[in-house]
Amino acid sequence: MKYYLVAGEASGDLHGANLMKALQMEDAAAEFRYFGGDKMQQEGGTLVKHYADMAFMGFTEVLLNLNTIFKNLKACKKDILAYQPDALILIDFPGFNLKIAEFAKANGIKVCYYISPKVWAWNQKRVLKIKRIVDQLFCILPFEVDFYASWGMNVQYVGNPLLDEIAQFKVAVDFRAKAGLSTQDIIALLPGSRKQEIERLLPAMLSVIDNFPNHQFVIAAAPTFDAAYYQQFIEQKSAKLVFAQTYDLLSAADVAIVASGTATLETALFNVPQVVVYKGGTISIAIARLLVKIKFISLVNLIMDKKIVAELIQEDCTTEKITAELIRIVDGQEREKMLENYQELANKMGTAGASARTAKLIVGNL
Repeated sequence: MKYYLVAGEASGDLHGANLMKALQMEDAAAEFRYFGGDKMQQEGGTLVKHYADMAFMGFTEVLLNLNTIFKNLKACKKDILAYQPDALILIDFPGFNLKIAEFAKANGIKVCYYISPKVWAWNQKRVLKIKRIVDQLFCILPFEVDFYASWGMNVQYVGNPLLDEIAQFKVAVDFRAKAGLSTQDIIALLPGSRKQEIERLLPAMLSVIDNFPNHQFVIAAAPTFDAAYYQQFIEQKSAKLVFAQTYDLLSAADVAIVASGTATLETALFNVPQVVVYKGGTISIAIARLLVKIKFISLVNLIMDKKIVAELIQEDCTTEKITAELIRIVDGQEREKMLENYQELANKMGTAGASARTAKLIVGNL
């Protein structure tokens, strides 16, 4: 069978690669063509466009890059039509992928959507469009099944691919020593992987260092940047860098300050108490506050449907407030309660095997 995959971000590239691997287990004759990244390319097939040329974050950045986005959409549609896949597999990235889904459906191509669009966050009526243009929808957050059911749509919860990644992970031998870390307790800083995120969040994260002299601060650095890039933020502060070793860092961390996003769920699944932070562009945040209809921004709180971790957004993302929340964890007031809630979260998430379940469902319905 011929499969065409579209992933527009680093996380989509990772999940796409794992799904490709699982599809090959189900279909020995599987052929792939895709918009994706390096990880997907390692699984074979043909990379048409790299996600690095596609990922634009926030309303303002999207507006500034509309011409590029339209060119990418046009190229993707033309390539799908020429390839005529047995199944189109769209991975997250809804702004782009829902347009591709509509095009494919109109052209008689089977549409599978892995990691469903977060339509529950805003403009929920988009579910009606998804119902019309998507043949199979696979969810990775447990509460999404009930949400879609409320709109009369039957979807599959396949588990979360993060569970697969964590299950496969093995801690590096002598991680602390090789990273030049001391025996002090670690406060991990996860500022994200996008330039905008890092530049908005890392200074606020680093600003609390002097308030915790008995801890060492370690930054989970993205491999797309070098040490010199991070050094401009660190300056004279005593913070260490580890590149492409986020899971090793979380395995060793006592507490973490985390950019809102997938990393909040990863941190929870590693049982590391955390403070969630987020800063966006002024215009983007103003628009989001008008449109977004959810109580929380972190996946941990969203899945549990209650406040488990503190969320410091925009004007609340300050040295004083981050410090206060960290003290509540470090002093033990919040630590045990948070860890108990993490256990309940893990039970809700289920077990590893999301990629295998999804592949089986896709191949079984072709």
